Amino acid sequence: MDIGASDMDAYMSVSDIHGGLHALRILEQQGRHGKTSLCFQAICGFAEKHQNQRILVVDACPQANLSELLLGGLTGMGSQHLLQQHGAVPRRSLGGYFQQRLSSPYNVPTFQPQDFIATPSTLNSAIPNNIHLVCGDPLLELQSNAINTLSNTQIPGTNTWISIVDWISDFLNSLGSTYDTIFIDCNPSFSIYTQIALATAERLVLPVMADDSSRRAVQNALSLLYGLSLPSPIYATYAFNTKLTQAGRALPQVHLIAKNRITQYMGPASAYAAVLTAIDNDINALLATHPNLFTFNNMANGTAQIRDFQTTGVVAFAKGLPFSRLKSGKQSINNRRVQVKEDYRRAVVKSIDSLVAKL
Repeated sequence: MDIGASDMDAYMSVSDIHGGLHALRILEQQGRHGKTSLCFQAICGFAEKHQNQRILVVDACPQANLSELLLGGLTGMGSQHLLQQHGAVPRRSLGGYFQQRLSSPYNVPTFQPQDFIATPSTLNSAIPNNIHLVCGDPLLELQSNAINTLSNTQIPGTNTWISIVDWISDFLNSLGSTYDTIFIDCNPSFSIYTQIALATAERLVLPVMADDSSRRAVQNALSLLYGLSLPSPIYATYAFNTKLTQAGRALPQVHLIAKNRITQYMGPASAYAAVLTAIDNDINALLATHPNLFTFNNMANGTAQIRDFQTTGVVAFAKGLPFSRLKSGKQSINNRRVQVKEDYRRAVVKSIDSLVAKL
């Protein structure tokens, strides 16, 4: 099921998986909202503040923008470094792992998970060395039709859909206690590989913008995940939440709402504030009727405010740099001179720190 540009915003999820393994997952929507930048900065900020933790990033987006950032960004040969990972044997990416699973979809084959994991800091020295990466891969789009077919195949005694959506969980299980924290970034559609990522999650972080499209996106996201307000009962039989709960699996819970790119517009008479109030009202209504969908019981505990990164974000994105490693002053990006103001750089660092503190 593909989702249009205004249908779903983003998810980030935090999960406890066997023996204290924590997972953070992100399902990303509209590029105009800068959620790849938000994801990248949150991961790097988390890694910097938890240097004793081993962190794995799984990029489940065919566009692989997060992978390119971690591997160097525009000016640091991130694209070329990503192509090197795709050219490895076996292919060092999520698509490479899925390629192995296509020949053994319902039973876990023998494989070496480290074959699919890269170390970004060896190619981009700005990245904390406790971060490892399973790269994104356009191959995921080519694989999706085959994976969908396999997930809908009828085999007596086998729940084929559950076997398929367990693929990332199988990968994490194969790693044992190698990593303490896992981040998974997903693409804009509610495709089968997105469902594979979400099926492993326990907690979600939902970034929203101060506009009506984000309000609809929140509503549609909750409908897709939890089966709320479906247009007809017939859809319930095939819904993500139905198939997951029928297999005895817990649904992920909303853990945090990140109000993205808004803090400088939050005057009391602002139209932005009015839209955000409407979103808050929607969430409060669901807190009253479906408290089991949330890890928090009031909006104060379940929100973080993220200011617009502006030029600071553009430069950091181009260079593949965490804000903590970005220098202020005039800089050259593709032969264009831009300026990073130190006071604004400090402000966005503080903003990311506030998000990381609530993860």
